[in-house]
Amino acid sequence: MVAALRSEAGRSPFDRSLTDLVGELSTRSEEFRVLWAGHDVRFHRSGVKTLHHPLVGDLTLAYEVLELPADSGQELVTYSAEPASQTERSLAELARWNSTREKFASVDLVEKR
Repeated sequence: MVAALRSEAGRSPFDRSLTDLVGELSTRSEEFRVLWAGHDVRFHRSGVKTLHHPLVGDLTLAYEVLELPADSGQELVTYSAEPASQTERSLAELARWNSTREKFASVDLVEKR
C-alpha cells in the first residue's frame, strides 16, 4: 500500500491532501516512516493484500486495478474476500457493527428533537 501511495505521490507531487496524508501517517507510524523512506514504487494490477483492522484483525483480500480510460490517471480498485473465508466473516461482522452503530446514531438524533 505504501509503494502504491508513493507512485501516486510521484504523479501528483503538489497534491496538498496527499502531502498531508503522508505527513500524518509519518508522524503516527514508525512502520510507515520506514517503508516510505525505502522509496519503493510498484504498479501491481492484481494480487492479494493483507490488511489489519483494529476491530476484526487481519483481512486477506484479492484486488484488481481497473483503469478508467475516460479519466486519465483515474483507477478503480476492487477488493474481494474468498467466499466462506475468515475475511468474509470479518467483513460481515464489520457491516453488522456499522449498521448497529448507524441505527443507534439515528435513534439518538430522534430522541434529541
